[in-house]
Amino acid sequence: MKKVNLSLNETVLARDLERYREKALELGATNACLVRTAQIPVDETVVLKCQIPRCFGYGVSANCPPHTLKPEELRQHLKKYAWAVFFSMDVSAEVIVRDKATIKERVSAYQEISKIVGALESQAFYDGYYLAFGLGAGSCRHTFCGKEEACLALQGKKCRFALLARPSMEAVGIDVFQLATQQGWEIYPIGSGIKSDNVPKGVLAGIVIIK
Repeated sequence: MKKVNLSLNETVLARDLERYREKALELGATNACLVRTAQIPVDETVVLKCQIPRCFGYGVSANCPPHTLKPEELRQHLKKYAWAVFFSMDVSAEVIVRDKATIKERVSAYQEISKIVGALESQAFYDGYYLAFGLGAGSCRHTFCGKEEACLALQGKKCRFALLARPSMEAVGIDVFQLATQQGWEIYPIGSGIKSDNVPKGVLAGIVIIK
């Protein structure tokens, strides 16, 4: 743990950012890189895809649209930051295709993304970057509370997984496909009608805005 230092030391920041990038890989990410927050693509059309066709997670948790941060709000927040750690994790395409036979593996994969996000965010916080925040993948409602009747946070109660549940990158308007492609990473669109045999792999991603 470090004391909070308001004087930004670029050398220390660069070293810490690289440490977080490496930590993402150590925790199971397949790829991890540093990105300028100004290069993070935020687009309202991404959130539109939560509604057309309507996602099963739309409106059912505090971290999904229409209840979470809006794209324009995120844009304004990102202007106050400079750097983020973006990472992805390759999984079997079978895991992403929504089949009851792979539900345990699917939930586990999404939980791993949330755990990496939480770990990086926590480390940055204790290193003095106390305004760091992270975004994960998928609906927290189905990732952590799929067997529960309702989202407690939407009822004004304490979230069951407050330190792990996060909005997905897409839920707040980040174009993950574009951001991943900009890094030269392979990513494929996987919908409910696809056969997993036709897709080389599935990709999940998360991001932590550091400083």
